[in-house]
Amino acid sequence: MKRKVALVTGASSGIGRAIVPRLGEAGYDVMAAGRDTARTREVCERSANAEPWVGDISSAEACAELIAACVAKFGRLDLLVNNAGIYRPANAEGTSDDDWQQTIATNLSAAFWLSRGAMPHLRDARGVIINIASDWGLAGGKDAVAYCASKGGLVLMSKAMALDHAHEGVRVNAICPGDVDTPMLYEEGVARGLDADQALREAAKASPTGKVTRPEEVAALVAFLASDAARQITGAAIPIDGGNTA
Repeated sequence: MKRKVALVTGASSGIGRAIVPRLGEAGYDVMAAGRDTARTREVCERSANAEPWVGDISSAEACAELIAACVAKFGRLDLLVNNAGIYRPANAEGTSDDDWQQTIATNLSAAFWLSRGAMPHLRDARGVIINIASDWGLAGGKDAVAYCASKGGLVLMSKAMALDHAHEGVRVNAICPGDVDTPMLYEEGVARGLDADQALREAAKASPTGKVTRPEEVAALVAFLASDAARQITGAAIPIDGGNTA
């Protein structure tokens, strides 16, 4: 029996960097897509059965190329993990046209284009789409208007696609992390004048559990949702945020 195949975007850092090896351990061949050549290749070198793809997925053409490259390499596609994301902190007045467009293109439109292109292959495989959204896609956040709009759209897109394709055996879910111990958390802290340790402590203090989610914990949830144990879970938006949205 052929190994299943997963495509993971945003694979070169943060949550994606944890998802790629976790899926390799679960028995997948993985196409790991990232924008940074060295980091994407390094993730693949330390992961079982992973192949790098380097490029910017913020256009429909690039997303079509990525799907084609994955299927050409592995011959099938069973799991799409739309994880790539960017964060541009600002309220509406402080959000430039470019920041708005780049945030929507990367966080929402790319997930749509990739899902659309992957659907014929996922239908054949009775496969799965997992969208990495955010707890700020479930509730608003201050000075994050573009990010919240993109992640909120991703949550409802996941639910709509789940309804559209459930009868075809394709499941679609969204994972909604809160603060995660990744470079994005530290970059947000720097923007507010904090160093890395201060940013981590502040995030932990704000969590009801007093802890910050680790990328490996999100990766474990991805592996579960992709598995047959989750065969009745579709259209869900699952927080992994220490209770922030409870």
